[in-house]
Amino acid sequence: MFAVIQTGGKQYKVAKDDVIRVEKLAGEAGEQVVLDQVLMVGDKIGAPTVAGAKVTATVVAQARGPKLIVFKKRRRQNSRRKNGHRQDLTILRITDIAAG
Repeated sequence: MFAVIQTGGKQYKVAKDDVIRVEKLAGEAGEQVVLDQVLMVGDKIGAPTVAGAKVTATVVAQARGPKLIVFKKRRRQNSRRKNGHRQDLTILRITDIAAG
């Protein structure tokens, strides 16, 4: 069975024992996290979410994404800005999918 969940403004298709990287969620490594924004479970499609459906996950680690360089230049105006960005991520392992 699979589910489609929404977290951090993005949607993920997950199944049991999948490992996914999502935007930062609160919790230390080893803690359980319950995701209740379930948009679809198997053949059930929610409007907008499936009532009573929950996806349980375990936090594997808190990590950071790759460094991105943000460079802005306005030509002929001697104006340049260079910034870097690293997104905070949480690595989750899906442990259970409850259809509700």
